[in-house]
Amino acid sequence: MSFNETYENELAFQADRRKATVEFIKIISDLWYDKSIELVLFRNQLIDRNVSQILNLHEYAGEFVQKPISIFDSVEIAQAIQTLDLPPAKLDIGKLTYEYHLEEKKYNNALAFVAEKLKDANKENGIKPKDVVLYGFGRIGRLVARELMTRTGKGSQLRLRAIVTRGAIDQTVLEKRASLLRNDSVHGDFSGTVIADLKNSALIINGTTVNIISANNPEDIDYTKYGINNALVIDNTGAFRDNEALSRHLTSKGVDKVLLTAPGKGVPNIVHGVNHLDHNPDKVDIFSAASCTTNAITPILKAIEDSLGVKSGHLETIHAYTNDQNLVDNFHSKYRRGRAAALNMVITETGAGSAVAKALPSLEGKLTSNAIRVPVPNGSLAILCLELDKKTSVEGVNSIIKKYALEGNLVEQIKYEMSDELVSSDIVGCSAPSIYDSKATIVRKDGKNVLLYIWYDNEYGYSHQVIRLAKYIAKVRRYTYY
Repeated sequence: MSFNETYENELAFQADRRKATVEFIKIISDLWYDKSIELVLFRNQLIDRNVSQILNLHEYAGEFVQKPISIFDSVEIAQAIQTLDLPPAKLDIGKLTYEYHLEEKKYNNALAFVAEKLKDANKENGIKPKDVVLYGFGRIGRLVARELMTRTGKGSQLRLRAIVTRGAIDQTVLEKRASLLRNDSVHGDFSGTVIADLKNSALIINGTTVNIISANNPEDIDYTKYGINNALVIDNTGAFRDNEALSRHLTSKGVDKVLLTAPGKGVPNIVHGVNHLDHNPDKVDIFSAASCTTNAITPILKAIEDSLGVKSGHLETIHAYTNDQNLVDNFHSKYRRGRAAALNMVITETGAGSAVAKALPSLEGKLTSNAIRVPVPNGSLAILCLELDKKTSVEGVNSIIKKYALEGNLVEQIKYEMSDELVSSDIVGCSAPSIYDSKATIVRKDGKNVLLYIWYDNEYGYSHQVIRLAKYIAKVRRYTYY
């Protein structure tokens, strides 16, 4: 075959691939909006992805499982899923496709395979949608709002009904709130519409009314006036941190659950995927989603603790600067944080080392921790130096983390990264709270001391953990196949 013939064949193949991807995107949308079935590819979101992004995800998937997964395979499995009568669900088409390759000799076709794999889906009990109120509208609040409204679908899970802020609400204030939701300097434009509605004191997000309520105190609000009942309040203000303060939300009419987006005192601190099942939402009314750093390191620590045992260790987090720091040098109540955030590396403290023990009691007193704030607006890195009970190697540690990223209870929490070229901007927008840098792992010659590098989007990845925990608290988790 000549060079020109080869080139023409390559062009034809790429055209076929892109046409198949367009068909795949349509099936993804139809399943989501018609049946509330969300398809993901090894935990990577597929909704609102373009052709090139989906093809790139297939390249990653093939490298991840060491077996090529083509877009044509995904279309075949997606068509089979579309044929079945399934309840609302979240299905990993990458896992299904990979398993189909391994087991296809046992089945006559893809439909028979998918029907067998998802036969337990209809055994799941029906879920009742839950009203959600965002108390505060800062960095985490806006990202949670974006995700809730982007993933609303038919409204069968979490329904964002109101946002509570301080101060008077006029047209200027509403427009500014709308603008901050539409445009984000780190995460880009919101993939939807936002309209300020002064008459009704609301934002119309993707055609759905979200009330904007002004209040100075939680107990001053009667949510039932807005048609909101038995709501979950997600408090992202940082003003209320303990059980007594957070309980004030429960005195408001229309509220029955509270979730704090920060470490809490006197309330369960949860890293979803690790210890959420230890606390029954039928018996507990107030939860904390811990911190972004705790959510980043705890899934990895659980994998290592369960597999190799941890004697002791130190955590150093290289953290993006936050709104708590000064933009220019000025007085600050904490040491060093007064210096200009975008110009300095700033040593400061973190409680993540001790906070891990709230999710993993076996690590109580075993970890020290510190933090360095660095001049990037988002994207952080946790470095774990661990002394182990059992000997291991670079290959051994990596195989353990890869296994946890592929199967089990932490597949949403851990992303196994294989790139030699990974830098902080590459992980912005990743929904996993822990991004394990397999190429950076170091193991001492004696096999008992390891250095692990865990990246995390301290805003976006954490916001997804908040939403995962919110779904658990609200009892709206769908059937999943991971």
